[in-house]
Amino acid sequence: MDLSVNLGGIRMQNPVTVASGTFGYGQEYAQLIDVTRLGAITVKGIRLDPWPGNQLPRHVEVPGGMVNAIGLQGPGVEAFASDDMPFLRSVGVPVIVNMWGTSIDEYVEVARRLSGIEGVSGLELNISCPNVKEGGHAFGHDPSTVSRLVGAVRKATALPLMPKLAPNVPDIKVFVRAAQEAGADAISMINTLPAMVIDIERRRPVLANKTGGLSGRGIHPVAVKLVWDAAAVATVPILAMGGIFEPEDAIEFLLAGATAVAVGTANFIDPATPLRVADGISDYLRRHGLESVAELKRVE
Repeated sequence: MDLSVNLGGIRMQNPVTVASGTFGYGQEYAQLIDVTRLGAITVKGIRLDPWPGNQLPRHVEVPGGMVNAIGLQGPGVEAFASDDMPFLRSVGVPVIVNMWGTSIDEYVEVARRLSGIEGVSGLELNISCPNVKEGGHAFGHDPSTVSRLVGAVRKATALPLMPKLAPNVPDIKVFVRAAQEAGADAISMINTLPAMVIDIERRRPVLANKTGGLSGRGIHPVAVKLVWDAAAVATVPILAMGGIFEPEDAIEFLLAGATAVAVGTANFIDPATPLRVADGISDYLRRHGLESVAELKRVE
């Protein structure tokens, strides 16, 4: 059974990675699961300098998922290179680095520095995070800005480049075209949906940031539809995510047109979910008489 995929130049032994921000930098989960079985490890967002993220409280459970406003807390590119990459290199699976900045110049510089770090397999550009007050969220809602940003980063790196698109746009196809025409090797989608929770007894927002991003089971049908729309015009592979808790959820994405999938919120509940999903995809192929995951095509 051939589960291998090529995600825009990132060669994965199976089509399952983890969503940025839900798996730390790998070492935490390596104490719980066999991370060498993952298709890739996608790490928490990295910017040029250390970033504290938002104030507490910054996450809350809701029916069907959670709303978070972590705010892309991270150690910065230099600390990531010295403290986290030695372990990640030892795992032996591709390392996808989620990266962001507060300006196009910062994105370019982060990409340039990450390109010089041994073991980095690809870059996921976070251009659409809904829970930071500056930076990423401002870039993902204008196609021309997406084009300029991806084009600028493309010139700074030869690594596979994968912008992470916002779900809350009028037409996702416009943004897919803008990204791939500017040099993207793959597309990552979807980011969390903008959301808010109010404490009615205290009469104030639950999160210190007031608003955040919704993830979990509740967003899965939205994500499937957006991936299906995107795949209609995509000439590059799609990494799909949004509410994957079971193998069936991942298979839906593959049938919507994705090449690979990322498990996110489910990691907090059952860290073995990505491995169970990979095994379930293999079982599905066997049951349907298919020899490779590449045989799963977008449904019409």
